[in-house]
Amino acid sequence: MRILRMLLFLLLISSRLVAPAKAGEPSVATEESSAQQGFIDEDLTLFGEETPPLSVYDPIEPVNRGIFWFNDKLYVYLLKPVARAYRVVPEDARVSVGNFFANLATPVRFANDLLQFKLGDASDELARFVFNSTFGIAGLFDIARKEGGIARKDEDFGQTLGRYGVGSGFYLVLPVLGPSNARDAVGRVGDYLLDPLPHALRRDEWIAAETLDKETAISLDKDTYEGIKRDSLDPYLFIRNAYAQKREAAIDK
Repeated sequence: MRILRMLLFLLLISSRLVAPAKAGEPSVATEESSAQQGFIDEDLTLFGEETPPLSVYDPIEPVNRGIFWFNDKLYVYLLKPVARAYRVVPEDARVSVGNFFANLATPVRFANDLLQFKLGDASDELARFVFNSTFGIAGLFDIARKEGGIARKDEDFGQTLGRYGVGSGFYLVLPVLGPSNARDAVGRVGDYLLDPLPHALRRDEWIAAETLDKETAISLDKDTYEGIKRDSLDPYLFIRNAYAQKREAAIDK
């Protein structure tokens, strides 16, 4: 069925390249923007609704709260202002930047799919990479999802460890990177080794690329963090519980 859908996609994309959009029909760029906004919201709106209290092991809470305070000031006084200025770039272009970096991260998702024996998801990632890298113009457009119906399924090494029974350990707030735990912090090291980008670029180039990726995500976000600070009595506890709940759900799926 996936092969049939891709063949149909080839016919559709060829017709769209030569046929103008009908009156009242959304453009490809508009649809792509809407789709990517959904992906951005899914990644960044981790805490869209109040979550029930969870038993989260947090033995270094004072240290974590200090790092949380630092991250908050970094976001408020640097990351968010830069993201607001970045919004002068048309949204469709910023969506394409996000698509580009998501496509480059395919090896991380593919490897973790294999490690978890999710062979169907692994084949989907390969198909997405091939079609998005070619017909999606180096991954600028998520053609595989839009025309082929093959959505990206985020997997990382922290989830892989969790699938093999490794517990989350203690809660941890990482400078700049935000909420995590002992298992996921180790998982980040695994993902770094699987990611070709830091090995293909000089360190300063990789940091610049990562910064652009994160600023793109923040620029597309609809002030989620601001909403948390406004509506929560204790944003630290809210984010801690929501993160733990989201990660357990990701491992169980």
